[in-house]
Amino acid sequence: MTALIATPVLLHLLADRKGSPAALLLDAGRVPARASEPPVKLLEELASGGMHCFYRVGIDQALHQALAQVGWQALAADKVVRADDALPRELPPGVNWIEGDWFLAPPPKPVGAQAASRALALQLVQLVSADADTHEIEALLRQDPTLSYHLLRLVNSLGMGTGRRVTSFSQAILILGRAQLRRWLNLMLFSSREGDPRSAMLLARVAVRARMMELLSKACGEDKPHQEQAFMVGMFSLLGVLFGLPLEEVMKPLTISDAVQQALLAHAGELGQLLCVVESAEREDHDALDGCLAALPLDADSYNRIVIDAYLWMQDVTAGKAGSSHA
Repeated sequence: MTALIATPVLLHLLADRKGSPAALLLDAGRVPARASEPPVKLLEELASGGMHCFYRVGIDQALHQALAQVGWQALAADKVVRADDALPRELPPGVNWIEGDWFLAPPPKPVGAQAASRALALQLVQLVSADADTHEIEALLRQDPTLSYHLLRLVNSLGMGTGRRVTSFSQAILILGRAQLRRWLNLMLFSSREGDPRSAMLLARVAVRARMMELLSKACGEDKPHQEQAFMVGMFSLLGVLFGLPLEEVMKPLTISDAVQQALLAHAGELGQLLCVVESAEREDHDALDGCLAALPLDADSYNRIVIDAYLWMQDVTAGKAGSSHA
């Protein structure tokens, strides 16, 4: 059988006609001439994760058959359009999917209630990064019902086995603990942008980034604190996009470690290396990704396992059913 992927698996999200993440597209552009063991089991796992899984038409016939056998489908060119500036207002009737980085474009300038909500969200990021007192965070959440709603929705999706729904911020802290709550508060920011059509895709992208970085850290033999920092770098790396501000400006008031800050602003250090891996994969830049991975104690099989796990976790997050255990 022709190898499906000899180089690392590269995937990107497709939005449906409403702009929500609904499908995955496999980059099968670099397939070797010689056979090797393909990650069929991994790709089959992903195909059963809830999202449509596609590859582009026109690939090698043996590769086409292998992908079809594990639940992947060919994506005809006339079923997808590319958008990098904004979500298209109208699509031809036969188009089902939107690819491209339209959700990374700056948001519309907020006015009125939206501006106030953004200011509160920025304050929340600052309080969480500073590990502020619970009462301070709760008081801020009370000012924005949308933020509170999304926090409780996410926390209730965790399946903590308590047998009861979380109805207050103090309950959430007792059940989750501060470290886990910090994660979900930051994830919640990406899911709660009322009136922002980018929200669903941004949440999916940041969930993949954060989870991939955490798992990469673990695979490289790093301890739990390092894994937690890796997760937060992935999360914070898209705050500038979320708020439509330079990342450096968003980071200024935050209480974060030098290692996290250097990774975010200069791609420096071990955390910066991991961010380079994730961003290269998003760009489908094979050469850059190969170079980044060469610097890590990680083989292609381990990397591919991480990619699949991150996308499966993202699907749970966007469906509101992510579990609380991470690395």
